[in-house]
Amino acid sequence: MSNLMTEGRDASELVFIPLGGTGEIGMNLNLYGLDGKWIMVDCGITFAEAALPGIDILMPDPAFIEERASDLLAIVLTHAHEDHLGAVHHLWKRFRCPVYATPFTAAMLRTKLDEAGLLAQVPLHEVAYGESIKLGPFDVTYIGITHSIPEGSALAIRTPGGTILHTGDWKLDDEPQVGQATDEAAFRAIGDEGVLAMVCDSTNVFNAHASGSEASVRKSLMELVKGWEGRVAVTTFASNVARIATVAAVAKAHGRELAVIGRSLWRAIEAAQSVGYLPELQTLLTADEAAYLPRDKTMLICTGCQGEPRGAMARIAAHDHPNISLESGDLVIFSSKIIPGNEAPIDRMCNNLLADGIELMTEQDHHVHVSGHPGKAELAELYDWLKPAVSIPVHGETRHLLEHATFAESIGIKSAIRAQNGSVVRLSPGPVEIVDHVPTGRLALDGETLVGLDSDSIRTRRRLMHNGLIGITIILEPNGDLVTEPRVHAHGIDWEQDTTADERVEQTLAAALEELSDKAIRDDRSVEQQVRRTINRIVRPATGKKPLVNVDIIRLTGVYENAGDVGIGGGGR
Repeated sequence: MSNLMTEGRDASELVFIPLGGTGEIGMNLNLYGLDGKWIMVDCGITFAEAALPGIDILMPDPAFIEERASDLLAIVLTHAHEDHLGAVHHLWKRFRCPVYATPFTAAMLRTKLDEAGLLAQVPLHEVAYGESIKLGPFDVTYIGITHSIPEGSALAIRTPGGTILHTGDWKLDDEPQVGQATDEAAFRAIGDEGVLAMVCDSTNVFNAHASGSEASVRKSLMELVKGWEGRVAVTTFASNVARIATVAAVAKAHGRELAVIGRSLWRAIEAAQSVGYLPELQTLLTADEAAYLPRDKTMLICTGCQGEPRGAMARIAAHDHPNISLESGDLVIFSSKIIPGNEAPIDRMCNNLLADGIELMTEQDHHVHVSGHPGKAELAELYDWLKPAVSIPVHGETRHLLEHATFAESIGIKSAIRAQNGSVVRLSPGPVEIVDHVPTGRLALDGETLVGLDSDSIRTRRRLMHNGLIGITIILEPNGDLVTEPRVHAHGIDWEQDTTADERVEQTLAAALEELSDKAIRDDRSVEQQVRRTINRIVRPATGKKPLVNVDIIRLTGVYENAGDVGIGGGGR
């Protein structure tokens, strides 16, 4: 653990430390420190890859700030996407600090806290646009900025060392369909005050143009659905409330009933309506109700746009949904982008749909989606409003961060800091620069338990996935003689269709144990080593694998007439 703020560094320095989301897309967690006090901006998750069997969710390891939890003043949330708030209910007990959020973000978080049994424990405070909260040496003001979810918020963090503008996720959209447009006047006013550094979203930096408006998607979908005779299903991100409103408007305009398929969509709609959004939404149908409607009178909005195995669209495509089916002549619209890493499950889902004669429309061939993140045109505009002295790109892979830094410098920003997770960026006093590094890592949600990626359970699972398992049971008489031949149970091992392989391995093991001295056969460690050596000698040449080997040694202490008395067939050695 770094000795930052304990030895060798001045606690009065204003520092920025990303623990997640800088050098990767997802699981954002950012720290600002001053005078020995800290605030956390966002606390999110990401989704695990197939290389982590049994693991669905990852989040930043907060060990650095956990050690300083008594000085953590608050968690301040910018918006309700999972990669910004999805870890709060998993990690909050490590911090036990207040949480601040806008009304919609708070509504989404309450559902998670309630399910985790934390709703009564977490001090959750709602903050309105333009409102400031005083947290020790930090004065934090929420500023409205558009994104692909209601109440996207940038944070103006005023400190004695200067003002930091933390953008959160954002775009510029004059017609967002749900919620307010970006508060340009507020940003310009902060720029006039003077901004030391802008900590800014980099996700869409390779797009030279603006991301586009939600209004244009609504217009396009109106035309694409017109005259379609079969069922129309739209799959999108559940949190994209503006897209939900767009799909509802399209369904209404074309005389179709709208059915909501997927639990997370219902949650988002309920949260939105609880704080005043979607007031004109028509009556929504459940999956069971939609099953009885004429196909040309039905429109579905579904979860699962990223190919998630339990998402509604993946289940429909696999003929695994209990109520909804699609057939030749129906249309599926993927009103979303492909998140890097999700290509394989999305391709699999699309192939299943195409095999059934279902028509597909995606962002690659039709105007059915706009990004919630800024292209270079929007970045240039926000930089012009704020005129920060320094740019600190975050929320992106390394390639995004480097491109963003180069772009910022090209439009006149004096300095761009190329930080990564764990970088300690000194903001003041003195020049803004990386001055230290703290350890970072990832935690995996394994069932209901958080474990490190280097935990024994995950390492073992990886080995099992790649190499399989051989379990061996050895039962010995008190004098060390075998009661019966070793029992071998292979899992995930290809014996080349040889049904006698287990028997031959058992015989080979018995012969190997016969070679042990009287002293060695009475020592469990010596027996186990002999078994492992023998198994590796047999399996590696035959399969090219080095499986996990689990050896159970049972030593009898009583006197038995035969092996049947201990539930084992066969005789002694």
